[in-house]
Amino acid sequence: MAIKSGKQYIEQIDQQNIDIWYKGSRIEGPLSEHPAFRGLIQTQADLYDMQCDARYIEQMTYLSPDTGERVGLSFLPPRNVEDLQKRRTMMELWSNRHHGFLGRAPDYMNTAIMSLYTAADILEEHNPKYAENLRNYYKYCRDHDITLSHAFIQPYSCKLSAQQDTEEDSIAAKVIEINDEGMIVSGAFMMATQGATCEEILVFPTPAPTMCRDVNPYAFAFAVPNDLPGMTFICRESYGASSTYDYPLSARYEEMDTLVIFDRVLVPHERVFYYGDEAYAGRLFSESHFHTHIAHQMTIRFIVKTEFMLGLLESLADEQNVGLEPHMIMNVSKIITFLETFKALRLASEQGASEDKFGYFVPAASPLFASSLLFSKFYTEMVEMIQLLGSSGLIMIPSELDLHSDSGPYLNQYLKGTTTEARERLALFRLSWELGASSFGGRQTQFERFFFGNAQTVAYRMYNHFDQHDQLQSRITDFINKKQ
Repeated sequence: MAIKSGKQYIEQIDQQNIDIWYKGSRIEGPLSEHPAFRGLIQTQADLYDMQCDARYIEQMTYLSPDTGERVGLSFLPPRNVEDLQKRRTMMELWSNRHHGFLGRAPDYMNTAIMSLYTAADILEEHNPKYAENLRNYYKYCRDHDITLSHAFIQPYSCKLSAQQDTEEDSIAAKVIEINDEGMIVSGAFMMATQGATCEEILVFPTPAPTMCRDVNPYAFAFAVPNDLPGMTFICRESYGASSTYDYPLSARYEEMDTLVIFDRVLVPHERVFYYGDEAYAGRLFSESHFHTHIAHQMTIRFIVKTEFMLGLLESLADEQNVGLEPHMIMNVSKIITFLETFKALRLASEQGASEDKFGYFVPAASPLFASSLLFSKFYTEMVEMIQLLGSSGLIMIPSELDLHSDSGPYLNQYLKGTTTEARERLALFRLSWELGASSFGGRQTQFERFFFGNAQTVAYRMYNHFDQHDQLQSRITDFINKKQ
C-alpha cells in the first residue's frame, strides 16, 4: 500500500471500533457522519486527495526505498538541504489548503515519527529490539500512510499522584505488568488532538523519576491502534457546525481534543520503543532533533495562517472604507513585518541546516524557536486587531437562514455594504466573528498560545539552543578591558 486517498482515509476511520464518548453518550456508527467530526474528516480527506492528484503528486510524494511505491513527502528523512526544501514545498501545499488552521494536519505527526526514526541508533545500547521496533514502525507508517495522533500530557492529578503516592498507589501513567505478549499500561492523557480522527496514537509521557528501582515503570514510549481493548476517548464539547456560511472555519477545521484513558491496555512488544530508563526518553527527543523538525513544520503553518489573518484584516478594513486610514496602515504593516520575519526565519533555518551525527540534515534550531516564541504572542495581537476593527459588527450578524426567511428583504436593505450585498458583507463578518468572538476562535487562540509549550518552556528551549552566550559576554569583557 502507498499513499491513500480521501475515500480510503474515511473508510479506515469508519472501520475502527473506538470506545469514544461525547456529551455523556458513547458514539455509535460511522465517525465521519457524526456532526462533531464530519467537517474535519472531510477536510482531511481533501488533503489526502491532494497528494493523489496528478497536479501535485511530484511535489507531495516520493518513492519508498522499500516498496518503490509513492509515499508522503512529510515522511522523508532529509539527507541534504534540497530534501528540506522538498519537505517545505509539500507542507506549504497542505497548509495553504487548510489556511494554517489544522495544528494536527497529518504532516505534523509524520514529521514527528520521521524525526524519532533518525535517532533510532541510540536505542541500540538500551535494547536493540527497541531500535528495530522504532525503525519498523516508521516504515509501517510511511508505507501505509498511517494517520497519527499523539499523547504525552497527563492530567494534574496524575502528576500530583506521581509525586506523593507510593508507586503501587500512583495513578500516573505506568507499566503495571509485562508478559509474553507485551506490556500492560494504565493511565490517562490530555489534549490528544485528533485522537479520534486518526488510526494510531503515539504515546510518550514525560517520565516521573523513581529512586527505588532500576527499572522505571513511568518511562516508556509506544504506538498502538486507537481502538485497542481498554482504550477510552472522552471528548470536549464540539465547536463544529454544518453550515459553512454561518461557521466557515469550525465547519471545516474543528479538531476535537480528547482525554485518552488506558485501562490495562496490552501494548505488543513490537510496538514498544523504550522502557524503564528515563535517560533514553530525554536522549531520543534531543538527539532526534524532534522539536527542531516539528518547529520547521510549524513555521510553515505560521506563515500561511498569518497570510490568512492579513487578508481578512484588509478585507474587513476595505469593507468599512478604512483601509487607507493611518491606524489601519500601521496594523497592516505590523502584520506584514511579522509575516516577513517568519519567512526570513524559515529561510534562515534551511540555509543554516547542518548534518547531525546520524547523517541527516537538521534545520538550524534558533530561527525556528524564535518563530514559535514570536507567533504564540503575536497571534493574539492579530485576533485583537480583528476584534477592534469588527466592533459591534461582530455581534449583530444574522444567520444564513435569516437571509432566506421572510425577513430577508429587510436584511438585504439595511445590512448591505457600500459595494457589497448583505449576504457577502455578513459572510465576511461571520468569518471575523469566528476568529475573534466564537468558541472556536477562543480555542484557536489558546491552542496557538500554548502550542509548543508554555511561555517558560518555549523560552528555555530558545535559551538552551543559542550557542553564543559565552562568546558575546566575552566580547563585552574584552571591550571593557580594552586599553586606548
